[in-house]
Amino acid sequence: MTRTLILALVVFWFVPSAAAELDAGGRFPVLEIIDGDTLVLGDHSQVRLVGIQAPKLPLGRPGFKTWPLAREAKQVLSELALDKMVSLFHGGRRQDRHRRRLAHLYLDDGTWLQGEMILRGFARVYSFLDNRALASELLEMEEQSRKARRGIWGLPYYHVRPAEPDAVKLGRFELVVGKITNAAIVRGRAYLNFGTDWRTDVTASVAPKHLGLFKREGYDLVALTGHQVRVRGWVDKWNGPMIRVTHPEQIELLDD
Repeated sequence: MTRTLILALVVFWFVPSAAAELDAGGRFPVLEIIDGDTLVLGDHSQVRLVGIQAPKLPLGRPGFKTWPLAREAKQVLSELALDKMVSLFHGGRRQDRHRRRLAHLYLDDGTWLQGEMILRGFARVYSFLDNRALASELLEMEEQSRKARRGIWGLPYYHVRPAEPDAVKLGRFELVVGKITNAAIVRGRAYLNFGTDWRTDVTASVAPKHLGLFKREGYDLVALTGHQVRVRGWVDKWNGPMIRVTHPEQIELLDD
């Protein structure tokens, strides 16, 4: 079950219990909405809503095509947060390579902006190795939204793909689902194969430098053989389509 958000009044604003283990990063007005997961605070700093990915706008990038429902996602975040006060909380890396703040954001009434965007179907879970805080809660909310076919989940562009070479799109962030036919550690790297031919079939891979995290947290990747899983990440071509996995939240066991 999703963790209940209990509101507690602290220094004239509410701090939800889901954020209690995070580090507070201040309270600011929201001046501008950039897109469905990025906004500008009263100190003119940009904040990326860590843990989610909303449909993308070009934002000046040449040749970049607007993703479906990108403008609608921006409008939803505007309705939620524009001209309101937000409190920042950090659970990992605090700044990205574009010098944007990375934070979980809460309104004074306790509304968690990341969770609200996920529940309304205008964002997907998009976690990172160095920013995993609250990812499990977001995954549960995403499951609710996807089952109800809210927002993006009603469009083919965002559908969960079967783990088949012709179904997944190279160069895209995808959610793929299928049965692991074989999982193995080869020269220190884990391979989760969704087919019998590793040269052409869809595979998820965990690099040697990331295997230690899975072991420390009790994940036996080899034991996934024969199990139905959902994997999320960017799809590259390495023999067949490959998703590089760095942390456990990218793999969901579906037949537990």
